[in-house]
Amino acid sequence: MEHIDDKYLAPTSILDSDNEDVIRFAEDASDNATDPIDVAVRLYYAVRDKIWYDPYYPFYLPEHYRASNTIKSRRGFCIPKAALLCAVGRAKGIPTRIGFANVRNHLATRQLLDYMGTDIFAYHGFTEFYINGKWVRATPAFNKELCHRHNVSPLEFNGREDSIFHAYNNDNKPFMDYIEYLEIYEDVPVDVILDGWEKVYGKDHIKARIAEIEKGKGRSSHNFYREEVVKI
Repeated sequence: MEHIDDKYLAPTSILDSDNEDVIRFAEDASDNATDPIDVAVRLYYAVRDKIWYDPYYPFYLPEHYRASNTIKSRRGFCIPKAALLCAVGRAKGIPTRIGFANVRNHLATRQLLDYMGTDIFAYHGFTEFYINGKWVRATPAFNKELCHRHNVSPLEFNGREDSIFHAYNNDNKPFMDYIEYLEIYEDVPVDVILDGWEKVYGKDHIKARIAEIEKGKGRSSHNFYREEVVKI
């Protein structure tokens, strides 16, 4: 059996698993379950559906990814949600880590595609739990309401097998392609993510996004749930 370093159980400033709100979220979600598989599954669904996916959520400071802040915001894109799942897993004594991949999204809103300038979503984040002697991947990004709107089945997780995005939607049309798996980390590598985004989207694009968020005092003017769903 693989030796698991204690760093995958330890709180960090971003994965603040020792924060009272994070502990409470983990306890409420696990609902007295004790089996690690059962606990991980319950945590997954709580993060998937209680925290709504928002691709316009702030992204350039460590606190934007902090688990306790995501709980307060009740929204976030894939990385803050994956970070929260890591934190609540650690709060329940399950080793966790965060991984990344570059993906191509075949189904999005017209406004989001214009905003990003591409259908490539760089540094898509997911969580890995260490359960029963192996690492198991979980992807809590898209809440069920969003999935229904985009005609995709909500992504399930059983705690035993990897849970990654569907390749096709409910009409058997392309939905998500994994282009490249990137590194796995014990904590959210904010500088690495920003550097990766600058390479994919351009420094000017990232600066413009930051300026927009700063102008809105931490809030974006975009409402993802009112945008036009289009096929690429």
